Parts: sequence; C-alpha cells; structure tokens
Amino acid sequence: MVDRLANSEANSKRIGLVESCFGAAGQPLAIPGRVLIGEGVLTKLCRKKPKARQFFLFNDILVYGNIVIQKKKYNKQHIIPLEGVTIDTVPDDGELRNGWLIKTPTKSFAVYAATATEKSEWMNHIGKCVRELLQKSGKSPTGEHAAVWVPDSEATVCMRCKKVKFTPVSRRHHCRKCGYVVCGPCSEKKFLLPSQSSKPVRVCEHCYRMLSGSLGRQSESMSRSGANFNNTLSDDDDDDDSSD
Repeated sequence: MVDRLANSEANSKRIGLVESCFGAAGQPLAIPGRVLIGEGVLTKLCRKKPKARQFFLFNDILVYGNIVIQKKKYNKQHIIPLEGVTIDTVPDDGELRNGWLIKTPTKSFAVYAATATEKSEWMNHIGKCVRELLQKSGKSPTGEHAAVWVPDSEATVCMRCKKVKFTPVSRRHHCRKCGYVVCGPCSEKKFLLPSQSSKPVRVCEHCYRMLSGSLGRQSESMSRSGANFNNTLSDDDDDDDSSD
C-alpha cells in the first residue's frame, strides 16, 4: 500500500500542503519514496504544561509543530527519524488520558490523544512504520533513549537534595540524563551526551558521578570544562526550544 502511494499525485499534493503550512522556516519534506500516512492534533506534555501540537506521520519520519492557524499555518517544526523511535503506553492519570511515550536518542516525551481509539491507531501506525524501516535497513532497534523530562508542576522541591524549594529566584533545571527537576547547586556540572548534543549538557550531581565513573578520567576532564554554571544567567535550553 505504501509503495503504491509513494509515487501518487495525491500523496505529493498532501506533502506539498504540509510544507506550505510550515512555510519557508520549515524543512523540505518531499523526497522519493516518502508517504504521508496520517496527521492529527495531539497533546504534548511540555515542560510547563500540556500543549496542543500538530503531528504528521510519514513512513520514515514523524513531524510536529506549534499550531498558529489550524490546517493553515504551523511553526517550530520538529522532525524525528522513525528508525530511532520506541513507543510505550502511559497509564491514564487524571485528565491526562490515552497517552504514550515517544522515545528517541535525542529527545523523549509523552503525547495524549483525544480517545482510546485514536491512541491505538497512532501507536499501531507508528509501530508498523518503525518495524518496516528496521526490516528494510537490517538495523536493530535503538537501545538508548533520552530521558523523559518530569514536568515542572510535579516538583515543588529539588528531586535530588529534597531541600531546595523552587521560587522565581531558585529556578528549576532539568538533568539531561535522568530527566529529574533539580536545583542549581545539584546541577552545576555538564557532561557530553553525544546523542543529545555536540556540546556538554546540564546533568545532576548523581548522574555526573555515575557517568564519570563509567567512562573514567577522560570524560570527567572533558565535562569539567562546562562545570559551575552561573545560575543567574538564562538557561534557555531548559525551556525546550523556548516553547515547550
């Protein structure tokens, strides 16, 4: 079915419409063999609060962005290669229902559908696309994934020291290794996590010790250069691209 659609005029038009909705700031999406499987609005659990995002599932990538005008204009385009994706269901929790995790080596997060049927359809289609990609490439599923960040609202005190209370002055930070919400003193170190960034990223003291111990003195000296943040400066990367 996917192979038949790949070269169809209807598929080309649908992909062209998605490109036009993202405008010049978006990446080109039309390449030979790419098929738009489906699209829809999902609620993404962002750092500050759950937010509606427009998602597009292709046979090789997952694309999402902020909704400016529904079905007409989107911005802040994100493209996730499906080869590196693993999905896991999330138990219902209060108003957050019909959710699952989208886990990749670079970034992992939870999304929620409007109904259980919609959730099932999304998970089935994503899973099928991932399996077919891995079968064609002969690769194995990705073993390591970025941590899912704990939302700010779930932590009133540092999740490591359990002492520092968060205030407008004592800001929340996220460890890029474990995803915990931590205070400045508990996250003064940086460590190179190549799957997430080409530069050392913020990690909590616990993960820093674990990573340094497992990789030895070389990694410790490399990450030491990024230690001791000035916590009065804006930590923009904590804001998940300033929108999530």
